[in-house]
Amino acid sequence: MTNISFPEPTITAVTQPFWDKINEKQFYLQQCDDCAQWIFYPRAHCPHCFGSKLTWKEASGQGKLKSWSIVHRAGHPAWQGRTPYAVGIVELIEGPSLLTHLLIDEQEICYQLPVEISFQQLNERLLPFFQKKGD
Repeated sequence: MTNISFPEPTITAVTQPFWDKINEKQFYLQQCDDCAQWIFYPRAHCPHCFGSKLTWKEASGQGKLKSWSIVHRAGHPAWQGRTPYAVGIVELIEGPSLLTHLLIDEQEICYQLPVEISFQQLNERLLPFFQKKGD
């Protein structure tokens, strides 16, 4: 069981620009050229107005914690050795929400906690985790 590898994100032609920027320690999201709404997860059309003119733009990487859970039994064997760990839904300043790992002590986690992105190396890949703002 020691050679179990962590699951990799599924990278497609639509999501490739997101992961390319993450690898450069930059956080980019799509923004609709028609309605100006920010979009996450990456997609081929705007979920707000159904426009197809989406532009990748640098985002703040900041938000507030909306919800969270402490994982004691991981869904994948590779993560079991890292339990317990926290995952949460972060509402970004730009508007979209995303599910992410939280690098925050369980005792400090609270609703609307200001958070910011923290790029973490996991095997050969950088991943966007979030930490308490200012840490």
